[in-house]
Amino acid sequence: MTTSFEALGVSSKLVAALEADGIEAPFAIQAIALPDALAGRDICGKAKTGSGKTLAFGLPLLQRIGKAQPRRPTALVLAPTRELANQVYGVLAPLAKLCGREVQAIYGGVGFDPQIDALRRGVDVIVGTPGRLIDLMDRGEVSFADVEVLVLDEADRMADMGFMPQVQKILFRMEGDYQTMLFSATLDGAVKQLVARYMKDPVFHEVESDEPTVEEMEHRFLFVHDMDKVKVAAEIARHSKRTLMFCNYKRTADKLVRELRKEGVQAAPIHGDLSQAAREKSLADFQAGKVPVLVATDVAARGIHVDNIDVVIHYEPTDDHKAYLHRSGRTARAGEDGVAVTLMLWNEENAIRTVQRRLGLSLPIVEVFSNDPRLADLRGWVPTEAEQVAV
Repeated sequence: MTTSFEALGVSSKLVAALEADGIEAPFAIQAIALPDALAGRDICGKAKTGSGKTLAFGLPLLQRIGKAQPRRPTALVLAPTRELANQVYGVLAPLAKLCGREVQAIYGGVGFDPQIDALRRGVDVIVGTPGRLIDLMDRGEVSFADVEVLVLDEADRMADMGFMPQVQKILFRMEGDYQTMLFSATLDGAVKQLVARYMKDPVFHEVESDEPTVEEMEHRFLFVHDMDKVKVAAEIARHSKRTLMFCNYKRTADKLVRELRKEGVQAAPIHGDLSQAAREKSLADFQAGKVPVLVATDVAARGIHVDNIDVVIHYEPTDDHKAYLHRSGRTARAGEDGVAVTLMLWNEENAIRTVQRRLGLSLPIVEVFSNDPRLADLRGWVPTEAEQVAV
């Protein structure tokens, strides 16, 4: 496999910029996808978050597109969430400057005026979420008729979140001959239909995921009592450097943050009812270590890609095994150790057992209280069948 960006066809100025940023050798998805992408082929990449796919589509996109006219971008990257759009923007914007191109992130939750002003000046690359782009399209502020390169990033998540009708509405407005690059963790269901309908003789590339599997992380299933549940979560967090807690509802997330603070544990929320600025501040404080606990809902968490999360707590358990894996996969990243902890109330055992069964797990559910010394070292404590509680 080729081990240099230059040998893969990336321009010397982009190679130099990558090296200045400490990026010298391509990741697997970059090494296999870049030659076809630079040649203008449609690309269908099966790769998860953290695999390096942003540069796999970003480098050829920046090399291939022309300058845009006002309101008529030459490249479009569709992303499922504001957080992911911002992350892609952060990678592409400095590289785009070297190519004489401008990138703009466009998503809801913020004012229209700055985005409209940028489009009227002329933006080459839009990285955006479908809903806001359709709003701007319907207002006549943006046309996708001149798009030369289209990227569908994390297409499976766009399908999961119900965005496929909006994605197709945007694709209906595309004209001319353009290259499509689609990246997704799975290529079935709605994503498979999208590939069949809109892509031209795509080249399929797949890499083994660096995301942890169910075997690569520690799992703890704890039976807790309602009045003691917050205290258990707080006690676990006190003995962790960085803890991500999941709730099923936005109001529960806000309530948990307040209650954790009462326990002396600094926490910040991230969910869809918060302003974009508030979400970005919560995530930035968590990444910087200013706040050791982030309390998230599932949809908001799709944009969270933070290394060194040592504990994920399913404060409100999910009954969906795929959601359990996605939540838990926020820990044990990049080869680090991680623990996924599920806090279970008495009436949630059936859902927990269903999730375990679908994941091929058979682990004891152990009753704990907030003064249990085992909470201080969840990795060091391996529950046994003898500790299994009869709920």
